Amino acid sequence: MSSGSDKMDAIYFDHNATTPPTPEVVAAVSDTLSHCWGNASSAHGSGAAAKSRLVKARAQVAALLGAGPSEIVFTSGATESNHMAILGALAAQPGKTRIVSSAVEHPATLKLLEHLERLGYIVTCLDVDTQGRLDPARIAAALTPQTALLSLMWANNETGALFPVAAAAQIAKARGVLFHTDAVQAVGKVEIDVRQIPVGLLSVSAHKLHGPPGIGALFVRKGVALPPLIFGHQERRRRGGTENLPGIVGFGVAAEQTARSWREDAARVQKLRDYFELQLTQRLAEVRINAAGAERLPNTSNFAFGAIDAEIILDRLDKAGIRASSGSACTAGGTEASHVLTAMGQPPETALAALRFSFGSGNHAAEIQHVLDLLPAIVEPLMLEAVT
Repeated sequence: MSSGSDKMDAIYFDHNATTPPTPEVVAAVSDTLSHCWGNASSAHGSGAAAKSRLVKARAQVAALLGAGPSEIVFTSGATESNHMAILGALAAQPGKTRIVSSAVEHPATLKLLEHLERLGYIVTCLDVDTQGRLDPARIAAALTPQTALLSLMWANNETGALFPVAAAAQIAKARGVLFHTDAVQAVGKVEIDVRQIPVGLLSVSAHKLHGPPGIGALFVRKGVALPPLIFGHQERRRRGGTENLPGIVGFGVAAEQTARSWREDAARVQKLRDYFELQLTQRLAEVRINAAGAERLPNTSNFAFGAIDAEIILDRLDKAGIRASSGSACTAGGTEASHVLTAMGQPPETALAALRFSFGSGNHAAEIQHVLDLLPAIVEPLMLEAVT
C-alpha cells in the first residue's frame, strides 16, 4: 500500500499479510548465514553442522503442529505447499478426477483450481453464507467416490472466519477422501494439533508467525503417498533442492516462540480487536463488521463504512502512519471487488468498501485508541460527500 520506506513509529495493523520477524529470528538467520553456510547434504563437518540445525528446526516446526519431524516437508512458502498438496493428491490418485474446495480460498489456490478445470478436472467450490460460514452438510454432499481431495482453508485471510475443519476432516475420513487444509492464517492464532484432527495435509508459512519470508512447510501425515513436484533427494525425496537453511532455522525459532506464547497473545489481541469494533460502531455511522456472526480468528476485523471506497481511507491512514489493508485485490487493470465478500453475497460496491485490520502481539491499547481518534476525521467528511 505504501510506496515509501516504512517509518519506525508506524502503527502496523496488517499482520495477516505478513508479520515482523522477532529479534531472535533475525539473529538466528544471520548467525546461520555467517557461521553455518554448509550444505546439509555434504558428508564433511560443515555439512554435519548444517544438518544438525536442519534437524532441530524440523523438530521445532513439527512440535508447533503436534506432528512428527518426519511429517514436515519444507517448501518455499504457502503457495508451494498448497500446490504440492493439491497436485500431489491428484498425481497419487490418477483414477480420480474431482476436487472439492470453497469459493473463498486464497487466490493462489483458486488460480490453480481454475487451471485444473481447464485440464479437465471437475472442481466443486462450495458456497458460504452471508457471514462467511461453511455448512458441513455441504461438504458431505459434495464428496463422491471420484473425489481425490478435499482442500479447505482453516481460516479466511480477509474476514478471519473459521471453517469447521474438525468436522470436515471427520467427514473426509469417513468417505475415504484425502483432506488438505491451508492453515496459514490459523497457525499461531487458534489451537492446531494434528494428533487430534485427522487432516492428511496441512500448509503453514513462516512469515505469518514472525518468521522469515520465503519459507514454509507442508505437513504430510505418515502413510499419505504424495509424489514430489520438484525431484531430488532432499526432504526424503518429497521436495528436491538444496534446503534454505537460514530460512528454515528462522522458521524453527519462530515456531518455538509461537508454541510458547500463542494462547496468551491470542487472548490479549482478541480483547483489542473486540474493543476496536465496539468503539467503531459507537463512534461512527453505517459501520458494518463483516463476518461478525461467524467464529473468527481473534486478531482479524474486516469492516466498512457504508460504501465509501476503502482505498481512499487506507491512503489517508497510510499518510498518518497507520498500516492496514483492504478486502480487495489490486490488479494491473484496476481494483476488483473481494471475491470473499462477493461470495458472501455482497454487491461489488460494498465489497470495495471493506478494510481489514489484522492485529498482532506487538500492538497495544494506545495504538488502538490513536486510530479510533483519527478515523472520524477521515470518515465523516467522506460520508457527507457521499450524500451530497
